[in-house]
Amino acid sequence: MTGVFKGVSMRIAVLGATGQTGQFVVNQALQQGHSVTAVVRNLDKLTVHHDNLKIVEADIFSADSLKSHLKGVDVLVSCLGFSTSFFSSVTGYTHSMSAVIGAMREANVNRIITMTSWYTDPNSGTQSPYLIRFLLLPLIRSVLSNMWEMEQYLRQVDDINWTVVRPPGLKNLPSSALEFLTHEGYFVPNQDGHPAGSAMGRGDVARFMLSLLNNNAWVQKAVAITTK
Repeated sequence: MTGVFKGVSMRIAVLGATGQTGQFVVNQALQQGHSVTAVVRNLDKLTVHHDNLKIVEADIFSADSLKSHLKGVDVLVSCLGFSTSFFSSVTGYTHSMSAVIGAMREANVNRIITMTSWYTDPNSGTQSPYLIRFLLLPLIRSVLSNMWEMEQYLRQVDDINWTVVRPPGLKNLPSSALEFLTHEGYFVPNQDGHPAGSAMGRGDVARFMLSLLNNNAWVQKAVAITTK
């Protein structure tokens, strides 16, 4: 559903606010009447101006750097992304989440909604189309592996209400009115058990993440999503 949010206004901190999905989250949250703190690595990269937007600079790998910006926040939404590397393993997801959880505990924030991807489990791509299974997944395995490690880390965190949102491939499209399909697994299956589609719009990912602000359905769970 698109349109203006009618629920309770919240104080949201957004990590990865300058990224493509993060920008959709910031803009939609502001449209819905929330107060947003955009936590960025470079203040010059976010060009949005709004009375309910505060842009702050912090080191996402340091709990001490983050904690002061999280005080008074109701929910943390993380759209952090880290590039694949052929020369070294990707560690950004686990290192940043460890710092974020530490900062949340010190700031008394107990809700985080974060995103990873379909196929984080190394064995979950066996039903995917040929090109995805044998070309794409090997190319991004270092990213998926670190996302998987982050998901396993969160499963050990029982004092924070976390939700992991797993979208498929992402298109740089605004939010739509398309219905969401969800599945507590590593992809959304169709009636034959094969992946239902392969991509969705970033604006719809943002729309789904923000729909969880007043919804406990996926607390301390990971949910694969796509659009119908």
